[in-house]
Amino acid sequence: MDKEQLLQLWDEGWDCLFSALDSLDDGQLEDEMFIRNMGHTIREAINRQLAHYPYHIGQIVFICKMISDSNWASLSIPKGNSKKYNSEKFSKPKRSKHFTDDL
Repeated sequence: MDKEQLLQLWDEGWDCLFSALDSLDDGQLEDEMFIRNMGHTIREAINRQLAHYPYHIGQIVFICKMISDSNWASLSIPKGNSKKYNSEKFSKPKRSKHFTDDL
């Protein structure tokens, strides 16, 4: 499987999720559904799934880190650089915007 195929499958998976969410209205969020025979409201099932995704993303990141070895670029604050990072963040005034806007 090449990168294009992988990204296509990735997009199809997310499209499936967003299509399912878009099909719901607020009145359905307390309806019951079953996951492995355990009853959940739709709201609980969504929260369960959203809590589950980071687990798999962590697995993907871990594998990528192992494959990259010394070529790995940190996805967050590089080890030992917290003081510098915090200094830069606290040197700016308080503001309300999305945390990725500066990237």
